[in-house]
Amino acid sequence: MAFLTFILFIITSLIVWYQAKYYRRNILLSKIPAYKSYPIVGSSFSLIGKSASELFESFQDATAKLGPVWRLDISPFKSVVFVKDVKIVETVLSSQKLLDKSTGYEFVKGWLNDGLLLTTGKKWHQRRRIITPAFHFKILQQFTEVMDRHGKIFVSNLKKCEGREIDFFSPVSLYALDVICESAMGFKLNAQMNSESEYIKAVAEVSHIIFLRSFDQFKRINFLYQFTEMSKREQKLLKILHDFTDSVIVSRRKELEEGTSHADKNENDFGIKKRTAFLDLMLQSQIDGNPLSNSDIREEVDTFMFEGHDTTKSGICFILYNLAKYPEIQEKVFEECRTNLGNDPQQPVTMNELNNLHYLEMVIKETLRLYPSVPFFGRNLKEDTTLGHLTLPKGTSVSISPFFLGRDPEIYPDPLKFDPLRFEVETNNEKNNPYAYVPFSAGPRNCIGQKFAMLEMKSIVSKVIRNFKVFISKEHENLKLISELILRPENGIVLMVKSRF
Repeated sequence: MAFLTFILFIITSLIVWYQAKYYRRNILLSKIPAYKSYPIVGSSFSLIGKSASELFESFQDATAKLGPVWRLDISPFKSVVFVKDVKIVETVLSSQKLLDKSTGYEFVKGWLNDGLLLTTGKKWHQRRRIITPAFHFKILQQFTEVMDRHGKIFVSNLKKCEGREIDFFSPVSLYALDVICESAMGFKLNAQMNSESEYIKAVAEVSHIIFLRSFDQFKRINFLYQFTEMSKREQKLLKILHDFTDSVIVSRRKELEEGTSHADKNENDFGIKKRTAFLDLMLQSQIDGNPLSNSDIREEVDTFMFEGHDTTKSGICFILYNLAKYPEIQEKVFEECRTNLGNDPQQPVTMNELNNLHYLEMVIKETLRLYPSVPFFGRNLKEDTTLGHLTLPKGTSVSISPFFLGRDPEIYPDPLKFDPLRFEVETNNEKNNPYAYVPFSAGPRNCIGQKFAMLEMKSIVSKVIRNFKVFISKEHENLKLISELILRPENGIVLMVKSRF
């Protein structure tokens, strides 16, 4: 026992010594205000036992108290530097070199592997180049029909809940899954009609596991994590997700190999309609003259599913929350929709008609300013790097928060006021300070699907507002926010609808 104690003492002493040496060598990093950091454990000890909402509140408090640049020491030799300085944000996001995502993203690697979100270097450039055509306006026009059709199902289900309060996160999640699944894979998941689907439940549970792991000092270590029950559960869920994607890929590839075109029949056994899905473009793509393998395609389809589901769900729910909270703005949106889309809410809506909803677009942008779907994203420094007045050592992660930027009074006067007219062309803060408004990121690694997301949010919100008035009670107006993989309220977004007809 005495020998073991001695060994532990020696190990602890070495860690403390090396940690001190690390900060002496990186003197500029040590001068950045730190959030409650201690020897060996860094800031982790201060975060133990906190709920998701308490963690997010801690980060908000740190930004308010420590200033536009502060650090979180997540291990003895690893720091995350949070920045709210727009010039530094611009330097990071506009760089053609700082393309490596921060280490926090490694926890979704089991799901997405080396898809576009996580990969870097030559592979990232190749994948970005072949995926970009998937968001050409002609492809988006096809997706508009998918959004409109699933939106009608959403409205039909919502009518059954008229007059009572419901948490919108659940039905909106099912709608978003239906849209992204058919757009990405051409597969009709029918989530809104079958919410007990194994795949649907797996998506939700894996997302929660990834969040919990990212803030657990021990589970962050792969060697230790693999022995936990959480890891075993995650592996079972990932198998469900991967098996599902694989089955659709194999079915569609077989069709192509057999020469079966979409024009030959309206849909096959998997419910694949005669339109070009993201999967079809990937199956027809080549790199260096070679077709992509099934595993290559799966990681991109899974990435598309991951990025296009949770983020859009969050955005839609917060938009409806704000429209319920500010009824005068809701009525302006309704009048714009009626003027541009007509009086019949059952009439199919085109992409051009949605593009003409300029006031609704300002409402969406103002919502994402206050409630960005992805509240934090980061870059990992592969070498010592100078960012404005900062020089940060290799291995440091830089975290940028659209949430903090959007609520900065130096950028947006009276930042907590919900004012869509901030985004009028004449006074557009987005144009005056392009890196102060980054809910879709910016620069070379900006969100490739942002036009798709904007179209989907316009489609479903306009459909809801044309059919219903949306209300919120005083009891549910104040939101306690959580930053998991996406931004969401701890207790959901509880609203009530009343038919306009």
